[in-house]
Amino acid sequence: MRRWVPVLLVVAMMIGSSPLSAQGNRPPLAPPDVGAYASGQYRNLLAEAGIAEADIQARIEADWQQLFYGNDVTERVYYPVGDDMAYLLDTGNSDVRSEGMSYGMMIAVQLDKQEEFNRIWTWAKTYMYNEDGPYAGYFAWHCRPDGEVIDSNPAPDGEEWFVMALFFAAARWGNGEGIYNYQAEANAILHTMLHKAEEGGIATNAFDPDSKMVVFVPRVGENSRFTDPSYHLPHFYELWARWADEDNTFWAEAAQVSRGFWPTTAHPETGLMPDYALFTGEPKPSGDYGEFFYADAWRIGMNVAVDYAWFAADPWQIEWANRYLNFFYAQGIRTYVDKYTLDGEGLTPWHSEGLVAMNATAALAATDPIGWEFIDAFWNTPLPTGQWRYYSGLLSMMALLHLSGNFRIYEPPGV
Repeated sequence: MRRWVPVLLVVAMMIGSSPLSAQGNRPPLAPPDVGAYASGQYRNLLAEAGIAEADIQARIEADWQQLFYGNDVTERVYYPVGDDMAYLLDTGNSDVRSEGMSYGMMIAVQLDKQEEFNRIWTWAKTYMYNEDGPYAGYFAWHCRPDGEVIDSNPAPDGEEWFVMALFFAAARWGNGEGIYNYQAEANAILHTMLHKAEEGGIATNAFDPDSKMVVFVPRVGENSRFTDPSYHLPHFYELWARWADEDNTFWAEAAQVSRGFWPTTAHPETGLMPDYALFTGEPKPSGDYGEFFYADAWRIGMNVAVDYAWFAADPWQIEWANRYLNFFYAQGIRTYVDKYTLDGEGLTPWHSEGLVAMNATAALAATDPIGWEFIDAFWNTPLPTGQWRYYSGLLSMMALLHLSGNFRIYEPPGV
């Protein structure tokens, strides 16, 4: 159906020396037995790697400035519009996607940037939100930069990230009026995600009612009968089970379902998962994506590891992170490619920054000392520039926040 054109190209890795490289002795990574939600402690793996905190903070600020306020043509992906709006541009495809908008909001709330957050949210509500029609209550998955809707149907990962960013915004800044009542907006999206099918019509729920799994597209027919493993975010569902106004039991069950799903779709040797899968775990072929480990699936390394880092609910995630990183290590830490068959056959010549970032984040759940080398590789990889900077750049920024302990849970008021 509709997935984005490949937005990747050859990346020249800048792997140099760092404090970590000089250490020689690589101790186990030792993820904690108690997750950050319970402990309130967020690991700073960059500092544990020997990188000075001042250098870490300087990197965060530099990457934020580049992505949001850098050169218009080669660096930034955030573009203000008028006095109160902004969009994040997929610079490879010249459109605006709910994926990128929700990532931009998450980055902004994590860095306490309310102006940028509100600008992005205002643009999304003005142009992407379906006020009426068959997808009323959902966000169009992509638009043109002038706000014209290209496809009104939603991509559920956008909705998921919007919800989580809005809950965190309510916690950090309090709730305002109208669309800036962040908590009410989050709950309204959650309601649509689980109750849309009650209206009849072509749109359905974002979660399959039988399997309790997030669907590829909430539209009656084929696209709501399979899932995208990278859309599974059990660490978000755990929070919604505690914070949402309704359907709390469903969200708690969905978290456990997603944790149980990942082992069914991960290859037993490589650990690779496909871009798309049936609810039973088998890969779902779909053109150049589908049954392959590719750009959607890059994010699974972050999703699995952050679920463990926040909740430590499933020991399988440690085993998987070790298996997954060992596969890439065997391919060459500087040379592994960005698209594979699940059994490990490389399908492109490209070594992409976004996958480097996501693989480093997977180390949050790993115990094998090779995880440090993925962190080292990420630290020495510059933020991408040029036409294809959008996706890898946003993934790299989120990885930087996770690995520095600056991507945190903020609990909204009154929950």
